[in-house]
Order: sequence, then structure tokens, then C-alpha cells
Amino acid sequence: MTQMTPAEAQLHIRYTNWASNQLLDAVAALSAEDRERANGISHGSILGTLAHVMFADWIWYTRVVAPIDRPAETLEVLQRDWPDIQRRWEAWSDSLTDAALDRFVSFKRANGAESGAPVWQIVLHVVNHGTLHRGQVMGMLRQLGVAPPATDLIRYYLNFAAGKATA
Repeated sequence: MTQMTPAEAQLHIRYTNWASNQLLDAVAALSAEDRERANGISHGSILGTLAHVMFADWIWYTRVVAPIDRPAETLEVLQRDWPDIQRRWEAWSDSLTDAALDRFVSFKRANGAESGAPVWQIVLHVVNHGTLHRGQVMGMLRQLGVAPPATDLIRYYLNFAAGKATA
């Protein structure tokens, strides 16, 4: 039984894309040294952590929707290819049905173990995973003395209601 509606999936996929783009814009203003500085948090650096989020968006898309080429992990690729992956997620979500959200997807976990989940759980995971790692990047920005952008879910809801974000 579906635990989320197609409209909820669309809204939250768009939220995670909006939030990631807000943060990517802030990170682009940093020096390469600050973006790539090893800090012992998450995936080694700000760039490494954002590349990890993009990789997760990519791998889950390939598991749920269709295979696409794996992007590299540079700022230029994040700025060029991540929005393409995000647009693909959004286009896919625009045609969702309850049956599509209930579909079971089999996959191999990072440790090679066979696993699987219904699509609605994967969508929630993609959104939650992005939120976790964006929060880590925000902490790294604060350590550099940079105020991160506001990317809370309620901020998205308020922006969407005011017409400043797309659903």
C-alpha cells in the first residue's frame, strides 16, 4: 500500500532539488581551497559531500527510472550535470501514479548484498539523504565563517506558497 501520494513525491523531489541548488550556489562562491579542504566530516570536504549527494541522486535514478551516465565529481560537473539529474527526477515525478510508487525495485547495496524497496521509500530516502548531507555542508560552511542559505523544508513551503519556488 502506497504511503505517499504522487503529489507528495513531486513536491518533495522538487524540495530536495531546490535545497541542493541553494547550497550549490553558496558553495560556488568559495575558493577551490575551501571547497576541497579535508575536514574530517562526512565525505572529506564540502565538494566531496556535495558530490556524494549528486552520486546518490544519480544512482537511485538509475535504479528507479533508467540508466544514465555517471557524472564526475568536480564543481563544474555538479553545476552542469546535477541539475540535469534533478530535472530528470522532476520529469519522472510528473507522471507518477500510485502503482508506480508501489513498484518494488531490486538493487545491490554498496556491500554487494541483494536488497529492494518500494519506490515511495526510495523517494523518501533520496530526500532524507540529501537533507542529511546538506546539513553537514552547512556546518562546514559555518566553520569557514560563511552563513549558509536557508534550506529548511518549511522555508521551501513558504517560498512555494509565495511563488518563489517551484513545486
